[in-house]
Amino acid sequence: MNRYLTIGLAMLAGAALGAAAGQGLHAQAKPPAYSVTEVDVHDADAYTKEFLPVVQPLVKKSGGTLIAGSFKVTAIRGTAPKRVAINRWESVETATAFYNSPEYKAALAIGEKYATFRQYALEGLPQ
Repeated sequence: MNRYLTIGLAMLAGAALGAAAGQGLHAQAKPPAYSVTEVDVHDADAYTKEFLPVVQPLVKKSGGTLIAGSFKVTAIRGTAPKRVAINRWESVETATAFYNSPEYKAALAIGEKYATFRQYALEGLPQ
């Protein structure tokens, strides 16, 4: 009987230790961040031809991934923006570094000729 008790306690201790180690590793993982850009386009042709070809490669080069972009936004409550783009980033710091970069500011100067922007970043939930 003593042998079964010892084996059972060893199994419980191993499971508890494994769970604690897993929680520790999970807690160290930094959650992703998302940037949301609401766009009100005034000149769609120029926006598409002059701004998008400049900004899209910059986002990709800086580690951003476009995960949602739509010309049709459905309002659930309140007024929906005309266009929305959501990018995934490694962290909020990575996103803000991109949006504060000289390359993005130069691209934004082009985009602001044809649209108005509202942008913000948020930290995602741990994966």
